[in-house]
Amino acid sequence: MHTRRSLLKLAAAAVGLSLAASASNALAQGRIKVAAVYTVPVEQQWVSRIHKALNAAKDRGDIEYVFSEKVANADYERVMREFAEKGNQLIVGESFAVEAAARKVAKDYPKTAFLMGSSGKPQPPNFAVFDNYIQEPAYLTGMIAGGMTKTNRIGMVGGYPIPEVNRLMHAFMAGAKEVNPKVQFTVTFIGSWFDPPKAKEAAFAMIEKGADVLYAERFGVSDAAKERGKLAIGNVIDTQREYPNTVVASALWNMEPTIERALQAVKNNTFKAEDYGQYSLMKFKGSELAPLGSFASKVPADLQAKVTAKEKEIRDGKFKVAVVETEPKSTAK
Repeated sequence: MHTRRSLLKLAAAAVGLSLAASASNALAQGRIKVAAVYTVPVEQQWVSRIHKALNAAKDRGDIEYVFSEKVANADYERVMREFAEKGNQLIVGESFAVEAAARKVAKDYPKTAFLMGSSGKPQPPNFAVFDNYIQEPAYLTGMIAGGMTKTNRIGMVGGYPIPEVNRLMHAFMAGAKEVNPKVQFTVTFIGSWFDPPKAKEAAFAMIEKGADVLYAERFGVSDAAKERGKLAIGNVIDTQREYPNTVVASALWNMEPTIERALQAVKNNTFKAEDYGQYSLMKFKGSELAPLGSFASKVPADLQAKVTAKEKEIRDGKFKVAVVETEPKSTAK
């Protein structure tokens, strides 16, 4: 009797484990398998925003998420193929320097959805593109910079003069000019997406020439500003917490609206080659001006009022920030 009761308990436990496993598998099957391929570390500004949005979806239980970072251009195609072969339904990445390879992989896996940062057009049927169209808040940070400079000299350090960077710099410069027509710019590109020491040295050189506000398109610039007691304007992410007396304002990129739309399309089996760039605009909450935080009492009230009014014009569709993608040039003598 005792043996029979034990066997029944064991059988019941086995059934319970089996049901639990089935439930777990069902839950897992409801999640979208997503993989990301990054050429830089995940802490790099641009990639960090994609990584943040995907981790948020993972934490909600919507996706299974794996990624590879610091992938060399020569290895990019191989890593993409490995992720596709493993059954990932959506592959995300930045294909600017590896367009041909990325698009080739997409052609070979037509049933896999690809959402890639790209300067190019969507490629049917499954290669969608996106970009950080954050020129609107960049314009607003330019207004703040133009109003905060005492020397009328602003230094700007960028990675490469590609359209994605150029349009943000031009928007920033236009915003600065609106409130301060006398402002002059020194523009330098360091030829790298992630080289903080090089960006820092470039910023030091600008400070030596009189720049008292620096546009930190790359990591390292705010460090230089902090060390020399100058101000900095952030890009893509808000680093004011790390630089409370240095970073005045930042143009933030929120990748969540883009990722959420792509995931919904994959889930509904409606994903197609299209341009997701618009979802980075302020009206979709894809970008915003970071709170002034520690500088709320340091930025003049009249300047804040001008920025607030311009932001409302942008949101209401009454003011459109010009998209200029040519390489910005220095204007400082």
